[in-house]
Amino acid sequence: METLTLRPGEPDAGSRVDAWVAGQLEGLTRSAVQRLLEEGRILRDGKPLAKNYKLTGRESLTVVLPDPEPIDARPQNIPLEIVYEDADVIVVNKPKGLVVHPAPGHPDGTLVNALLYHCGGSLSGVGGALRPGIVHRIDRDTSGLIIAAKNDFSHLRLAAQLQDHSLARTYECITVGGFREDRGTVDAPIGRHPVDRKKMAVVPIGRPAVTHWEVLARFSGFTHLRCRLETGRTHQIRVHLAHLGRPILGDGLYGKPAPGLQGQCLHAVALQFTHPRTSQLLELRCPLPEEFQAQLRKLAARL
Repeated sequence: METLTLRPGEPDAGSRVDAWVAGQLEGLTRSAVQRLLEEGRILRDGKPLAKNYKLTGRESLTVVLPDPEPIDARPQNIPLEIVYEDADVIVVNKPKGLVVHPAPGHPDGTLVNALLYHCGGSLSGVGGALRPGIVHRIDRDTSGLIIAAKNDFSHLRLAAQLQDHSLARTYECITVGGFREDRGTVDAPIGRHPVDRKKMAVVPIGRPAVTHWEVLARFSGFTHLRCRLETGRTHQIRVHLAHLGRPILGDGLYGKPAPGLQGQCLHAVALQFTHPRTSQLLELRCPLPEEFQAQLRKLAARL
């Protein structure tokens, strides 16, 4: 049984504890956090909290995680491009089109199924039966680096790095539209779209979300950007750039599909984190996929 200490800040005051904890530990869904609350596993000053408890922003929470559930997802021999691996963590360059974990409509053929085949029984159970090892997620049609934990010790410490923003995730993308400035920051809360429940949106009652961006190259009507996540909300970069009126090329949900391009031109190019066991700082990178590079060559040829 593992325990984790979480400390909300003043900006979190008024947030429901179930939503906030789920946002800090990306391997746990809100419903999973609610089950922990029902079981008395989330405490303040040693006392279990109610599901509707609202944070003051000054408390210290203790999360007592149960022993790992049996893993329901089945191993499948799906090729993986492994960028780094040891006894505690594995980092994979996920291709476009690969779903991260089983979900309705995608019962198998996911990254989790591939990891189960490759790692055997060595994946953390913090994320539950369908998300073993998964510390953070990448959209199906986004490519690039994703880290998974091989044990609960590593998972909890990586989750803590996500919470304090020391696990740095850097992306590159191509946007439709130009930028006058060379760099900037989008600080705008993200929540479920008020009408289209498949989408996220910038909404006043959303959860805090911060994206830093930098121009790498300008083209006629398009821009090559580098983006660094300070928070990790669902679809964050896609939502923030669409909010600026600069949707990502090929993003059919927040912009328009692009002929000959599968999904959005968005790639997780770098990860930086402290190894959960050795405390060594690891900086990992992977190249842009050929499809992304082809789009850059195409745009450059028009200049």
